[in-house]
Amino acid sequence: MDLKLAGKSALITGASKGIGRAAAECLAGEGCDVILVSRTAADLAAAKEMIARKSDVNVDTVVADLSDSRYVDQQAKDFPNIDILVNNAGAIPGGKLADVDEKTWRKAWDLKVLGYVNMCRAFYALMKHRRSGVIINVTGNAAQTHDPEYICGVAGNAALTAFSQSLGSVSPRDGIRVISVNPGPVETERLVGLMKKKAQDRTGNADNWRDLFKPLPFGRACTPGEIGAMIAFLASDHCGYNSGSVVTVDAGLSARTMNF
Repeated sequence: MDLKLAGKSALITGASKGIGRAAAECLAGEGCDVILVSRTAADLAAAKEMIARKSDVNVDTVVADLSDSRYVDQQAKDFPNIDILVNNAGAIPGGKLADVDEKTWRKAWDLKVLGYVNMCRAFYALMKHRRSGVIINVTGNAAQTHDPEYICGVAGNAALTAFSQSLGSVSPRDGIRVISVNPGPVETERLVGLMKKKAQDRTGNADNWRDLFKPLPFGRACTPGEIGAMIAFLASDHCGYNSGSVVTVDAGLSARTMNF
């Protein structure tokens, strides 16, 4: 399917690894020029080299910590004409309420929750002026699963899901679409690292980490590429009547959490 994205431009945050990098790869593969934003210069350089080698598009990189709104404002100044914004930066720590102190909670939300809100505020205004644009917020299915051992992420993802629905409910008036993508477990470097630690703790052998995925639907976690492909589709005109919606990609996990 030709997504007809060639010639468009997309800015992706958290783009050096995992879902963000996969989204950038998919969008570049469809002919989008991409701007990769992350806090880690070396990982950005590696992502740029790989994408530029595979796709004949322009690839820019920006080292920025989007928990600081000054960097958000700078992105809007430097890239005022992007067609697609993919908010993906942020990793909220696990833990029960008593495990996550105020400082840790605020730091996590400054990047993911307020970072998304500030990026939307800055780029929505630019898109509204052109009466065109797509904003995709990558949140997470914790908004639906309500896992008390990931309570900071549950609250953050729920806030961003509702935020995306609220903004997306009125954005078509300005020619803009806003969508939330809620992945379930995704086989990123971060998740693999966590699974290796769990496997080591439980069995004494970190090499058995894939066994921990066996109870999941299809016996595996989602791949970053599957989320990247969904993002590219949602950004395309093939999905042009979609705004204010939540697209959950978790093979039904959040629909049957109590029975899993």
